[in-house]
Amino acid sequence: MKARGIILTVLLALIWLFSFLLNQFDSCVDYYSQHIYPGVQSFRMVLFDFIPFSMGDIFYALGWIWLLITLLRWLYYIRKFGARKERLAKSLLNTVIVGAIIYILFLIGWGANYYKIPLAESWKISNDENMSASHRKAKKTQEAKSFNRFLVKKLNTFAPQYKTTPRDHINEKAKAYYRTFTNSQVKEHGLEVKATLYSYPMQVMGIDGYYNPFTGEGQISTRIPLFMMPYTICHEMAHQAGIASEGDANLLAYALCTATKDPTFRYSAYLSLWLYANHRLWRYDSTAAKKFENQLNDLTLKHLDTLEQINKKYRGVFSHYTSKIYDSYLHLQNQEKGIKSYSNVTDDAWRLEETGKFRRKRMIPIP
Repeated sequence: MKARGIILTVLLALIWLFSFLLNQFDSCVDYYSQHIYPGVQSFRMVLFDFIPFSMGDIFYALGWIWLLITLLRWLYYIRKFGARKERLAKSLLNTVIVGAIIYILFLIGWGANYYKIPLAESWKISNDENMSASHRKAKKTQEAKSFNRFLVKKLNTFAPQYKTTPRDHINEKAKAYYRTFTNSQVKEHGLEVKATLYSYPMQVMGIDGYYNPFTGEGQISTRIPLFMMPYTICHEMAHQAGIASEGDANLLAYALCTATKDPTFRYSAYLSLWLYANHRLWRYDSTAAKKFENQLNDLTLKHLDTLEQINKKYRGVFSHYTSKIYDSYLHLQNQEKGIKSYSNVTDDAWRLEETGKFRRKRMIPIP
């Protein structure tokens, strides 16, 4: 027990030290993102890329099995507390030690990316809003209308050029676009999205894809419509490129998709952002939101109907609680806006369009 106590003390000290350095010194975050993470991510993808299925899915399944067995063992020890209290204490301590080791691996493998400055700030498109609540609401409403108008126009332009593309082809195109349009340090070996083994449960939970911070793999549900795939795959690859924040991953996916000349990628990005932007406008002016929806072309309206049918079929109370849990996780990982950061991308994306950055063959920088 004494040796275990020493090990746990050392591990907790390391966690505190890593968190302190990342919180207090931007240079530590920069060093990690430039010199540690790229090597770790590239190595993991070289290690797992040749495997056709997701090793991250397998590891998570084994982790849940281990956790279930551990809980059952604790229940048994509690029932036999008098004779098993020492074993219970050792098991509890061992579990905390394993949890600490996993968290350290998480920080080294990816988690330190959560301490980066927001992408909008890095790209110098952030907006400091020092104004009254009434003026802020009026400004938000006007921006929401302007962005809706812009997105509807783009959707109507690119819908006739949209082509249904298989997932594997989208995956290869996305990697090529990251190599062409970004300065990502992992674009040669660190980008690859695989089909998850858990497509159905993810659909029920309202999850389209996820990034595994231990294997470096990006996973995507095979049940999401193909017209959503380009943007979603670029989102997961943004995580592989070192972007932790969900809002920033959305922003990078939007910037990348719309920087290409590929109408399928651009259409997917404009549709994904319109879903966020129109939902936000509904909160300010539902009449205007409905007006913009009525201006959409037939193909986009058909795609919206497909998404609505999926939502009715799969999404329910379970997805609500999943969102709550993930929101708590994001708050713990230095993300003040939590799950709201997904939809807050509309503000940054609109400012990106207003400034016209990365539209003149400029490389998209990834900090």
